[in-house]
Amino acid sequence: MPPRIVLPTGPSAAALAGHDPDAPVATLSGVAMGTEWRVRCALPKDADTGVLQDAIEARLGELIAQMSHWEPASDLCRFNALPAGGWADLSPDFAAVVDLSLRVAHAGGGAFDPAIGRLVDLWGYGPPGPQDAPDAAAIDAARAASGWQRLRRDPMGRRLRQPGGLSLDLSGVAKGYAVDAVADLLAGRGVRHCLVEIGGELAGRGMRPDGDPWWVELEPAAGLPPLRLALHEYAVATSGDYVRGGHSIDPRTGRPATNGVVAVSVVAPTAMLADALATAIAVGYPDMGTFDVAARIVVRDGSGLREVLTPRFAAMLIPS
Repeated sequence: MPPRIVLPTGPSAAALAGHDPDAPVATLSGVAMGTEWRVRCALPKDADTGVLQDAIEARLGELIAQMSHWEPASDLCRFNALPAGGWADLSPDFAAVVDLSLRVAHAGGGAFDPAIGRLVDLWGYGPPGPQDAPDAAAIDAARAASGWQRLRRDPMGRRLRQPGGLSLDLSGVAKGYAVDAVADLLAGRGVRHCLVEIGGELAGRGMRPDGDPWWVELEPAAGLPPLRLALHEYAVATSGDYVRGGHSIDPRTGRPATNGVVAVSVVAPTAMLADALATAIAVGYPDMGTFDVAARIVVRDGSGLREVLTPRFAAMLIPS
């Protein structure tokens, strides 16, 4: 069946700036953050793909060194190891991710929470590896040591207070931030027309040399009419269990979510915001908190799948 077309917006002045119909399209790729990254970009004259590749890998390495819960020497792990009452100085990157995470946690009633590292480890999804299913007492203890409400930011600077025993886990937002960071890096080097992907989170800047947008196929599509999304200065992120199986923990219960959600795709101005919102909705649905977002939600319906489109997403569909 033909795909349905989703157009968030028409080409903006930013999308048209510096557009060269004769520019060659290059593909760069690698591995970072436990997944694959890929960039397709329209190359300006005299651009060096080797230099761009090195710059992208260096930028991703910086972000891993700051926010990875898998690297014991990362800034995040050092924060997790602080004694009660200790303060950590945050880099601009780390501070931006924490600030947005706290806003989404508040708006979503806690369905998204950057401070559930202990629960993630307890259920076997973190660095310690697979674990036996925890009992109620262990879950209650981990929940008591968790929670975004326990975090305190220094409003006069980029500092974060460790309340004691709390473990950050930014895996629900860090990849999205990294997508934006790579796109910004490329723009700073004159590459303004690109599609950046890290582990399924994507941002489109500008347009292809042929004048088309950067097209993205939304998944999963099995049994559902396909969706083709035009990323004109927008981003999309998908969260769910259609690839890795059930692994989303509901911070409000301390247990894996059981709401039947297979996947949530959110279209937003930044990949960081789309990533956090997709995670929040995948856990919180059918409660959408105070979110008014463009989202496609796929839920189990008997032996099949059912698709729910929010009004803002439905308004982006081009009539067939």
